[in-house]
Amino acid sequence: MSEVASAWRSAARTDTGKVRARNEDAFLDLPERELWVVADGMGGHQNGALASRLIVEALAELPHERGLEQRVAQIRGCLHELNRRLGQDLTLACGQADSLMGSTVVVFLAEDDRAACIWAGDSRCYLWRSSRLYQLSRDHSLAQLLIEEQQMSAEEAARHPRAHALTRAVGACEALQLDIVELDVLPGDALLL
Repeated sequence: MSEVASAWRSAARTDTGKVRARNEDAFLDLPERELWVVADGMGGHQNGALASRLIVEALAELPHERGLEQRVAQIRGCLHELNRRLGQDLTLACGQADSLMGSTVVVFLAEDDRAACIWAGDSRCYLWRSSRLYQLSRDHSLAQLLIEEQQMSAEEAARHPRAHALTRAVGACEALQLDIVELDVLPGDALLL
């Protein structure tokens, strides 16, 4: 293992927050495999907690491949399969064809001095580098869409009655679209998911 890879330290915690009474978050903290995941079940929908837990469990069970490209492909394949299962099999098994079971997800994985961030939804990944904070992920939400397509300010978009509605999530649509950002890892980098 390289010097960069052996230096990973991490901590993980989840909190119910101020909006919902139930915590639908799940996380994976595997610095020895250079893999971290946060999944946030879609609040107010059928079994959001189950969806986030299934995502984390499936990603934890993946064999540890070598090579960043292979690992990214492996994670993408796993999330696409989970999207199919959550969207069809598990939702229909609940006996309600119109119910929705889904979760946002953000994955950070590293391989030597390279890393990738993969996400769907509004779970975020931040990079702290050289005393500056960078948001690596971009929200898949109606608010973000309004900012980009309608050229609204962030304040205007936040006032929209459905601003927090997600445009992407695992289990929410038949075809899952994931965004991926790859980057070089530098000594002293810190990440927050």
